[in-house]
Amino acid sequence: GGSRHCSDRLYVHRYMMASRTMWVNGPIIVGAGPAGIAAAACLHTRGVPSVVLDRDDCLASLWQRRTYDRLRLHLPKHFCQLPGMPFPDHYPEYPTKHQFVAYLESYAAAFHVRPRFRQSVVSARFDHAAGLWRVTASDEDTGITTEYIGRWLVVATGENAERVIPDLDGADAFKGPVSHVSEYKSGEPYKGKRVLVVGCGNSGMEVCLDLCDHGARPSMVVRDGVHVLPREMLGVATFSVAVFLLRFLPLRLVDRLLVLLAGLFLGGDLAKLGLRRPSHGGPLELKNSKGRTPVLDIGALDKIRAGEIKIVPGVKRMEAGGAELVDGRFVAADAVILATGYHSNVPQWLKGSDFFSGEGYPKVEFPEGWKGESGLYSVGFTRRGLAGLSLDAVRVASDIATEYHTTSPSPSPSSSILPQPTQLVPCSQAET
Repeated sequence: GGSRHCSDRLYVHRYMMASRTMWVNGPIIVGAGPAGIAAAACLHTRGVPSVVLDRDDCLASLWQRRTYDRLRLHLPKHFCQLPGMPFPDHYPEYPTKHQFVAYLESYAAAFHVRPRFRQSVVSARFDHAAGLWRVTASDEDTGITTEYIGRWLVVATGENAERVIPDLDGADAFKGPVSHVSEYKSGEPYKGKRVLVVGCGNSGMEVCLDLCDHGARPSMVVRDGVHVLPREMLGVATFSVAVFLLRFLPLRLVDRLLVLLAGLFLGGDLAKLGLRRPSHGGPLELKNSKGRTPVLDIGALDKIRAGEIKIVPGVKRMEAGGAELVDGRFVAADAVILATGYHSNVPQWLKGSDFFSGEGYPKVEFPEGWKGESGLYSVGFTRRGLAGLSLDAVRVASDIATEYHTTSPSPSPSSSILPQPTQLVPCSQAET
């Protein structure tokens, strides 16, 4: 009997070590990218504590771990700053990825945002009986499961949580390496090699340009229509021009003007080069409705015209030394890079809510898609980049703060002991 009692105690101890429950005095924010830290910062300035959970071991892991070396922000910096803190004055108009990451780390430090890393959220569900959110997260290092309980849930995992990997017919037959653009750092390892780049968005175009600069021979697969715009026109950012025009003109007219200007600045031979424009929808319309960002040219078009980047149609099937194309031609390749983008992973872990669609985006159109029911919020799903997520973060924080301060005791403005973003109150013995 004694040994069984001892083993029972050991089992209970191990169970308590393997799972614990924590009360969060404020919102639970899932995701420590720009969206999550912006939301936490905006909450902090309003005296609302929060806890930020992220499956990786650093802030903005997409930027730090899964982007190529030459990446810069595609839009001028004043469109990309987070609420409450502009970029440093000495930053260039288009900051590098390393500068942007440094900015994010400074931003998090300034607003006392301290995410709990290596916390992979398995499920989040609203407990109607208790009127609370239950968020279950597994520690990637120890395997310990924690159930975070709180009144509000902020979904900030963003539009780029998981890689899109297309199913290429005959992929097993191809002899060379196949990788996603998230693994690409530089064209150096591809010097002298023929590389098939699948995808013609900003990443595909820029990777092809980088491959050329490192002596590789890229072919870029262009299946659908694509809007290509100059990044700047007469020294003014195209995006700045678009924002200015939208103050006076309807979106469709602005789109028509952008296409007209693109033809003037980039030339009218894009269709002959294999880059035909979409038959329906202008560049801004497609960005807003489908999330299809127009390509901002930074030099790839010159390489295409010079024949250094070859444009090819869709892949029919992969073969040992390359790919058969849909038009019957064969393109030789030593390696394949999939510049096929990313998608949301919200449906995998958010349970029992119909606020998000099956694709993982709020069903309600912008600008109203930031607030759901029962204390559910979303930040960073506007298809409008960093400016869109900043707008979301401000709205979400303001809404939560109003409720928090009318129902919770708040410190006086003079108090130096403001609740910290990671302050947690254990609600079971399991924490100790």
